[in-house]
Amino acid sequence: MAPGAARPLLSLLVPVIADLGFHLVRARMTSEGEQMILQIMAENDAGTIAIEDCEAISHAVSAMLDVEDPISGNYTLEVSSPGMGRPLTRPHDFERWAGLEAKLELQRSVDGRRRFRGRVDGFEAGEARLQVALEGFETPQVLGFALADIAEVRLVPDDAALRQSLKAGKTRKK
Repeated sequence: MAPGAARPLLSLLVPVIADLGFHLVRARMTSEGEQMILQIMAENDAGTIAIEDCEAISHAVSAMLDVEDPISGNYTLEVSSPGMGRPLTRPHDFERWAGLEAKLELQRSVDGRRRFRGRVDGFEAGEARLQVALEGFETPQVLGFALADIAEVRLVPDDAALRQSLKAGKTRKK
């Protein structure tokens, strides 16, 4: 949910975003030269978010950060939707997006491999599961990965992801 430098901000960000009716998908601190950037991805229960919602989150988070002052120096705040190539960061993300294709990168190599591509197969026994084509096997094998071992998992935008995203948007409008 929050790698590296953004991790200490979780206890401040989550309640502010939740008070507006949204869920924090990911928070990340990056930099461009000397400029720090706090990137926030959020969504509602249907997995969507409108531009106006991003604006409301930006105003609320900015006000909280001005009071709490947890980031030293200047920074830029960016609030966005997870998008079709969304990161999967929480156990229920792996359940919700099961069946869609994803790319997974581990923190460090396992058996000489850090990157995997396959179909999301849910979350079970504390592990994110992915169906992966492996050499020597005729059918994809289900591999489990502890969230702590994962650097990043992202959906691969394709027709199935687009249909799922459009379906979530229609559900939100009802």
